[in-house]
Amino acid sequence: MRGFLEDLQASGDLLKHGKADPDVEIADIVFKGSKPILFDGLGDYRLVSGVCMTRDLVARYMGIKKEELLFRIANALENPIDPEIVDSGKCQEVVEEDVDLEKIPILKHYPKDDGPYITAGLVFVRNQDGTQNVAYHRMKRIGKTKLVARICERDTYKCMDAKGGTSEVAICIGNAPSMLVAGATSLTGVDETKIAGALEGKPFRLVKCKTVDINVPADCEIVLEGTISFQETAKEGKFVDMTGTYDVLRDQPVVTIKKITHRKDPIYQALVPGKTEHRLLMGMPKEPTIFKAVTEVVNCRNVNLTPGGCSWLHSVIQINKKGPDDGKKAIEAAFNGHKSMKHVVVVDEDIDIFDPNDVEWALATRFQAHRDLVLLEKQKGSSLDPSAEEDQNSDRRLTTKWGLDATIPWGAKKEEFLRAAQLQD
Repeated sequence: MRGFLEDLQASGDLLKHGKADPDVEIADIVFKGSKPILFDGLGDYRLVSGVCMTRDLVARYMGIKKEELLFRIANALENPIDPEIVDSGKCQEVVEEDVDLEKIPILKHYPKDDGPYITAGLVFVRNQDGTQNVAYHRMKRIGKTKLVARICERDTYKCMDAKGGTSEVAICIGNAPSMLVAGATSLTGVDETKIAGALEGKPFRLVKCKTVDINVPADCEIVLEGTISFQETAKEGKFVDMTGTYDVLRDQPVVTIKKITHRKDPIYQALVPGKTEHRLLMGMPKEPTIFKAVTEVVNCRNVNLTPGGCSWLHSVIQINKKGPDDGKKAIEAAFNGHKSMKHVVVVDEDIDIFDPNDVEWALATRFQAHRDLVLLEKQKGSSLDPSAEEDQNSDRRLTTKWGLDATIPWGAKKEEFLRAAQLQD
């Protein structure tokens, strides 16, 4: 991450800020900003936010164009690279003798939040078969040595359940964009550090923790080592989720931190929940899954989970139309590729799927509801959608989904649907 920050600073794309209050003030400054920002004067720590706040920034780190991100991530998912285990790492330059989480500038993000939350931390656990799993789990600080973590019933939960509800854990903060993206992928049984390596194009360097049997990114900023257990729980919630609305209170497992290691002059990394960086990191790794599903039925060119749809509920699918039903086939496949999705717009290759004005133009000039609307009622959707109905038989909510085929109607005179500039070309 530090190398990328140096690159951003050299080009004038990293803002600097002096001391500010971790209790809401810092998050408010970040929320209103349009560039990554680095804060100084926070005790022994600095703080950065916004490193992955746009597709352009993530693409810049990887040395590609933003339109190529989907394909870089898809290739990494298909061709993971084994990590390299090294003897020492910069994340262990300093070993704290006394654990005190209150010295770390963990942010309270909004005035009505229930407390300060770690938001950009990657949680490393070891599976029963010895492999590792990496995932995002928000964690509220509840004491000098304790956190409470929101654990959904997925890989980390399954690992804990298999070990009697308790597991060793390492929480890594201050990670490279490649590791941040990899940690948001949802492949079961795949070590996400291998995905990070493939995104880098070389083995990702890992080092063994001091007190737990877990390997962590050697060059990350901060590592919190300890245990996570359902045998001790606490209330977790009043946290702003991707939709910008508050999640509910739940009893969740407590994390007990036994050792803290970090780099010299450590940089704490935060992302503001409900802001673009949060949404982009969660949604972007899902786009290859949608792309793969749509490609099985039509000639798909690209996919964008849009920021206006929280980078989770809405997508724009770009296709090369070869038949009269390709638009509707793409809609159905897209919903199968991402079950949480609520709305889909399908467009032709001449539409810029990253420009909402261009997508709206396609809807204005190529879509007719009586012919091109696909409406699906009582579908299982996202638990994050506050407008959806509760489903007593599932943790997913029931929603009405729609798809809009905004491609040029099959059999129509194509020149009637092209812009003047395209006809001149």
